Amino acid sequence: MVNYFPLAFRNLKRRGIRSYLTLLGIFIGIAAVISLITLGAGLKSAVMSQFGVSSTQVITVQGGGLSGYGPPGSGVTRPLTVDDVVAINKISLVERAIRRNIVSGKLEFNDIVGFGYATNILDGEDRRFIYAQIDAPAIAGRLLKDGDTNKVVLGYNFYVNKAGFGKPIKPGDQVLIQDKKFEVVGITKQKGSFILDSVVYMNNKPLEDLMGYGDKADIIAVKIKDKDSMDKAKEEIEKLMRKRRNVKEGEEDFEVSTPEAALETVNNVLGGVQAFIIIIASISIIVGAIGIINTMTTSVLERRREIGIMKSIGAKNSQIFAQFLSRIRITWFDRWACRSAFWDVYWICRNCRNQ
Repeated sequence: MVNYFPLAFRNLKRRGIRSYLTLLGIFIGIAAVISLITLGAGLKSAVMSQFGVSSTQVITVQGGGLSGYGPPGSGVTRPLTVDDVVAINKISLVERAIRRNIVSGKLEFNDIVGFGYATNILDGEDRRFIYAQIDAPAIAGRLLKDGDTNKVVLGYNFYVNKAGFGKPIKPGDQVLIQDKKFEVVGITKQKGSFILDSVVYMNNKPLEDLMGYGDKADIIAVKIKDKDSMDKAKEEIEKLMRKRRNVKEGEEDFEVSTPEAALETVNNVLGGVQAFIIIIASISIIVGAIGIINTMTTSVLERRREIGIMKSIGAKNSQIFAQFLSRIRITWFDRWACRSAFWDVYWICRNCRNQ
């Protein structure tokens, strides 16, 4: 067996350019396949992060009848109300239900006016629930507290000057929201979501006074006591909302969604993209395999005389195959390492021959 390696190395050295080009093609093919697979996984992670789903026990309820574009639940013909929140809170499977409002408005800083979204932060235990849901601690300054009236917390994009205001906004700076002055007390960590990283967080009372949304609720976030009863709780909420809004099953003007349902929709879309990537990767593998087969076929045809001599002195097909297989193995080693290994094998073979 040790004779295969010197013979294989000798042929590789004789045709060095072709050997290294073949090795380069193998490396490029492997790198291309790994890159495509990594791209698919990275694309999935990037898209999933845009949804900001951080808890698998939260159900979201929002009104239906879309009448325009904007944040979720803000452009509907029949919005949800605070009374809906109170009614959902009475369901036995529900631990907590809170209102979430997302409003669009004007923000001015550094004499530059921009437009974006602001969301409300409730007081007490609801505040802790919201912070746990968005999972965005402060990386500079602090988060909002109960009683903060003229204070706001900004998303990460404001801090790294990605919001278009000419310079970063830091804790202690003053901003104008709807022409009213507010102090920035904190910046949230990066979430990777263009929505959460560009939002303005404000306590509910100041935001309601500023925007005047009254008892309207854009989204109702519902925390379930036991995540195993998620589907049952969803059915109970849908049944309650149909009764409150006087609609029949199949004619709902509202939407109740679980994180699993949202992720399933995303996975269906990304599944097609990943399938396409897999097809491209498979084509790369096939092309690379054909190239290797072509090189090995040429190598075999060039060595017909040598193969014939080996057959004439009694070599078996398995032994000839092993020699070519050794040649493939050697191509995976560095040239200098192969040179050292060659001399080791050479002296072993010489000692065996002398014995």
